Amino acid sequence: MAALSASELRKTYGSTEVVAGLSFAVEPATCFGLLGPNGAGKTTTLRLCLGLTTPDSGDIVLNARAIPADARAARARVGVVPQFDNLDPDFTCAENLLVFGRYFGIPDADIRARIPQLLEFAGLTGKAEARIATLSGGMKRRLTLARALVNDPDIIFLDEPTTGLDPQARHLIWDRLKQLKSAGKTLILTTHFMDEAERLCDRLIVIDRGRKIAEGSPRRLIAEQIEPQVVEIFDDAHDHTGNGWSPDRLERFVDDHRGLAERVETSGETAFFYCHEPRPLLARLADTEGLRYVHRASNLEDVFIKLTGRELRD
Repeated sequence: MAALSASELRKTYGSTEVVAGLSFAVEPATCFGLLGPNGAGKTTTLRLCLGLTTPDSGDIVLNARAIPADARAARARVGVVPQFDNLDPDFTCAENLLVFGRYFGIPDADIRARIPQLLEFAGLTGKAEARIATLSGGMKRRLTLARALVNDPDIIFLDEPTTGLDPQARHLIWDRLKQLKSAGKTLILTTHFMDEAERLCDRLIVIDRGRKIAEGSPRRLIAEQIEPQVVEIFDDAHDHTGNGWSPDRLERFVDDHRGLAERVETSGETAFFYCHEPRPLLARLADTEGLRYVHRASNLEDVFIKLTGRELRD
């Protein structure tokens, strides 16, 4: 049985349909990603699945319980890492964990026994008596993750868990999430970091304007949706000839060499050549002054941009 299943979910606010017929299923002991640009409906979908918002229509089953009818019982075995930290600043790290555990009816003695293990897991050993104000942003985020594990949940919802963190903190949280999955936990993740989704997710869906537009494993989506090689080309504002920046140099190169790629996109002062065979293009670039380039394999971010566009979302 799926850890979470949603069928034909719909939710409208005013005249805007925020979630528009969304269906998906999450297998136990996997990491499932929910990706989309700002305003796509990700957070609303999480709230629907947790029973915090009532859908206009559709069916949700979480931990074998119908949502929202039996949401409270379902959430007893669920942990949540919200998008923004909401730790109590008046409490120490240990007190935050203790008080949160009481919401689940866990005896204080049992919570206190688990606190050292939870803090060690979060890389916060020795911080039990530290006040929240003394913690760095990364420490607060890790404490929020530890708090989500107080009730030893089967399913953990993570809404953008590494936003605002430095690379070291992100890598530590990635390692902890992999440990949780290896221990049989089910992870449901929203993120704007495509490398994060590519590293962690066994399966994911991409949604836009409340609708599912793609589904599969990261590797499968990359193989199916995008050319395998990408060459990013930039105008070098200070090339060694001293010619300086030429606003039409990149544009001329794109016009003259568009046929060397299956698809070309431009964004500002960068051109993206999507290729199956990049060697002819790389040879031309080697003979062209004033342009810099990066040759790389395609990735999930390329898929995301292709599916949702390059325009900014508010």
